This record gives sequence, structure tokens and C-alpha cells, in this order.
Amino acid sequence: MLDLARLRALHAVHIHGSVGGAAAALGYTPSAVSQQIAKLERETGTALLERQGRGVALTDAAKLLADTAQQLLSIVEEAEVALEERRGRPAGRLTVAAFPTAARGLLPAVLAGLTAAHKALDLRLVEEDPHRSVDLVARGVVDLAVAHDWDIAPLPAPEGLRRAAIGADRCDILLPARHPLAARDALVREELTTQRWICQPPGSVCHDWLMRTLRACGCEPDVVCHVAEYQTQVALVAAGLGIALVPRLGRGPLPQEVVVRPLEPAPVRGLFAVWRSGTSRRPAIIEAVRALRDHWPAVAEGRTE
Repeated sequence: MLDLARLRALHAVHIHGSVGGAAAALGYTPSAVSQQIAKLERETGTALLERQGRGVALTDAAKLLADTAQQLLSIVEEAEVALEERRGRPAGRLTVAAFPTAARGLLPAVLAGLTAAHKALDLRLVEEDPHRSVDLVARGVVDLAVAHDWDIAPLPAPEGLRRAAIGADRCDILLPARHPLAARDALVREELTTQRWICQPPGSVCHDWLMRTLRACGCEPDVVCHVAEYQTQVALVAAGLGIALVPRLGRGPLPQEVVVRPLEPAPVRGLFAVWRSGTSRRPAIIEAVRALRDHWPAVAEGRTE
């Protein structure tokens, strides 16, 4: 009989594309994942992984087995949800995916509060970009995702998912203190069309918003630095290399070389929680979504500048 834990390990390698990615998602070491796959190979008498450059790739037999594992894991999840619902309290493992600023500015307090209130709940956190985190929920790799989108760049959600609004995160313009526009109390988008920008890499939600917004003003944005981490963007702004649009959530304190100016109309990204429809009755999902929504006002209140 095939071992479910080993099938789960193979499924994770299939989803994440590497043993290391699977290990991070499952909370194991890469060695432990490799051992699980090796045992599954012995059980099935079939080669499941093959070397491909510095990484590994699934064989055709492994892909077939991974698809079967997906079906089995869905059945197991249904049983787990039913049992947890019967107990009437959050329990078991709940894996949450969140984009970096939410992981830093929102999730610590929420996860700590849930852990203190529900001793039987095993919480795990994975940092992921919103596009990928929603897909991971749909595939059953994580249970809940905290994602965001913009009004002009909505994030599509696959069928079979539910979502609930958490709150709205306002974004401001960061400028070098000596920048000519730093003397203004507020800025409008048309004033920023000729500026040099520091922005997240292409494919990110924030990058898409900036491109669409400035192109709507009749210009092609001049992005001189593509940087994923906002704290690095702040350092580049402080050095006078450009300006940046940075959300308040998770922004942190700013150096004296950087000033903050509101942009009118204000860019706002909407935060939301997303989970699979089949887990909507799970107490752990219900409590986690409630905690995220309840804690957001305190987070937003602390970031009003």
C-alpha cells in the first residue's frame, strides 16, 4: 500500500519544482523529503526523479502518481475538515501563505494570537507573491493565503476558491529629501510621468499597477531599479537614485534622507484572504479569517503617516 506521507512529498516536489521548495512548504529538511521519495521509489519499483541540470525533474510515472496524490489528498482534506467541524474548535495544521509586507506587518500578531487561543492548532507560514500564493491554495499546497490586488489590476482567482476582504492598504510616494517635489504637500500622477522609478520586478502586482497607471497618463515609466524588497527600495531612494511607490503595511521607519508624500487620488491595494470552498466550514479557517479582519484596523491605525 502506498504511504500517504510519501505521496504528499512527491506532490510537493511536483508543485514547487524542487526538493528544497517542497521541504520548505512541508516544514521538513530537503534530506527528509529525498528519503520519502526514495522509499516511494522502492515501494513502487519505479524511478520517480531524474537529474536535470542542478535540479531534479519528475519522470512521467511520477507525474501520474502526483496527479493521483492530488486526488487522495483532497479526499483526506474532506475527512479532516469534517472531523474538525465535529469537534467545533480549530485543530491540526494550518499553512498560511502571505506576501512579504503582510508576513512582516500583519501576520506575526495574528498568528501569535491564534496560537495562544488554540493550543491544538499547528500554524505554519510561507512567504509568497500573491499570484503564486492563490495558485498554491487552489492546488491544495497551503490552506489559506493573504493576498492583495489593485482596482485597475485585479488578481484573478481560480474556480473553487472563496475570498474575504481584510482591509485597504494605502500607498505613498517616497522621495529623496532633496528632490524638487519633496516640498509639495501632496502629488498628482501627472507630475510623476518624467521621474526615474524604483519598482518591483515585472510580473508583480505593484509593478503592473505602476505600468498601467503611468501609461494611462500618456508616458512610458522609466524604471531604473527593479527591486522586490521594499526596504531595499527605501535605501535606493535615500541614495537619490529615484522615487518609489511604497505601501504603508510593513514599510517600517524611514531614514531622514527620505520623505513621504501622499499621491492623489490615493493608490490603495486591497488585502484579502482566500481559501478553498471545501474548507469553508473548517473552524481553523473561520478563526484565522476572523482574526485577520479583526486585527487589520489596529495595523492600519498604526500606519497613517
